[in-house]
Parts: sequence; C-alpha cells; structure tokens
Amino acid sequence: MNRRAWVEQVMGLPVSVHVRGTGTDPGSAEAARAVAAVFAELRHADAVFSPYRADSDLSRWERGELTAGAADPLLADVLRLCEEARARTGGWFDPRELPDPRTGTPRFDPSGLVKGWAVQRAAAHLRRLPGHSWCLNAGGDLIVHAAPGDPAWRVGIEDPARPGTVLAVLERRGGAVATSGTAHRGGHIVNPRTRRPATGVHAVTVAGPDLLWADVYATAAAARGPGSLRWLETLDGHDALLVSASGLRQVTPGWPVPGSAPAGAPRLSAPRRPA
Repeated sequence: MNRRAWVEQVMGLPVSVHVRGTGTDPGSAEAARAVAAVFAELRHADAVFSPYRADSDLSRWERGELTAGAADPLLADVLRLCEEARARTGGWFDPRELPDPRTGTPRFDPSGLVKGWAVQRAAAHLRRLPGHSWCLNAGGDLIVHAAPGDPAWRVGIEDPARPGTVLAVLERRGGAVATSGTAHRGGHIVNPRTRRPATGVHAVTVAGPDLLWADVYATAAAARGPGSLRWLETLDGHDALLVSASGLRQVTPGWPVPGSAPAGAPRLSAPRRPA
C-alpha cells in the first residue's frame, strides 16, 4: 500500500495528514493540492479565531473594534454553533467568561469548539480524493476515512495516567475521535457552574460521525466530572471512554473491547497546547 504524510504546526498544534491507498498515488499533485488546502483552511481559522492573536477577528470583536456583521462570516457561524453547543450539553459547554490565555481575565473563548469545527471543514478537501484513505490528526483529535477495499484505521488511545502507553484501540473506517481532559494540561477545562478548573476526570474520549460534536461532547463531559457517563450514553451515534482521576475506566455500551495498537497507528491523546 502506498503512503504519504505531511505535518505542520497550525493553531498552536501539530497537525498531520496521512494519505494511503491501494492502486492510488498519495504523492500525486492532486493529493498535494488537497493537503495544501487543508492547511490553508486551518491557517485561516487561526487568523479569525486565535485568542492569542490581538489582530484576530475574535479578539477585535471582543474589544468592540469589529461587529460580527463586519467580521469574517465564519465568526457568526461559530457564535451560532457555540449557542447550539451550550443547549445540547445543558450548559456544560459554555465559552463565556473563560480565562484569557494571556492575562487570566474572563473572556469569550470558543477554542473548545473551533478546533473540531475547523478540522471538520478542512477535511472536506480530503474527501474529494477518489480512492484514497486518509487520516487528519490535529493535536490528537482526528477524522479518518478508509476507501473501499482498504483496511480500517486503527487509532491508539493513550492512557492518561501512563503517557506513552496505549489504553485502548479503535478500528474506524470513518468518522471522528476526540479526547478532552485534565491529564496533560491541568486546569484548561472550566466547570461552567463554578468558573473554576474542572476536576475528577483525567480524560474523556468520544467517537462519533464528526469531529465538531465529538470534541464538544468530550469537553462537556470532562467539565461535568466523573458522573457524566450516563449523559454520554444518551448521545445518539456516539460512544465514549471515560477515565476518572482515581483511575476508574467507564465505557458506553457501544465502546469496543480495548486492544493493542500496532506500530505506526495514529495515537490519540488529550490535546496539548501552549499555556
């Protein structure tokens, strides 16, 4: 099987694209154009939404220098999706009044939604590659597609208590997998009820049809705490693995039996970003 991989640092994250195929050329000009479009899409999202950039549309909108109507149209889309996410999660995903990554003062920060949303949009460029299988991995959250006749992707999920050790393996022919938690980045997830760092959950991994909602649901579950499994079980089309701070592992009924990842399997771990 022919394979090709590309890696760039975008949105403060390592982003990799893996393309493979039987009887196809992952190194073709067509594949290179699709991958270039993926990275361009993510760079544009960063320019619009980065909370670290004073010149981003999000930062300018927050300071009152730019109206939502005058900003990039993507801003209005994300504002709407944030409200939808807040409603879908019963308020456990709430980007309002989160600590500014630079100053610590409260601000609106949709980063917990933007990454999954932006990667989902960028993946559309890879879907146009006929006969190719691909994996788009952004800081450990990923989308995969296996072409007919190609093997499924095997995604190794890292044990949050033992970095570098595989806790479980998912075989996926399509869809998305996202992880959120406190194991690697401490208090970056905020309990919206208390406005303090969430506790009780090391990691939540959610598998579903698209990365936007898998990422949102994983973040909301981490904010809710170790009792969130029952809520996760109500999410149609999604399955989850939850590891509490005490090490207790819980899964929804559709989660597969853990296994061992082969060498080279794309590894999923709790997202890591600069503080």
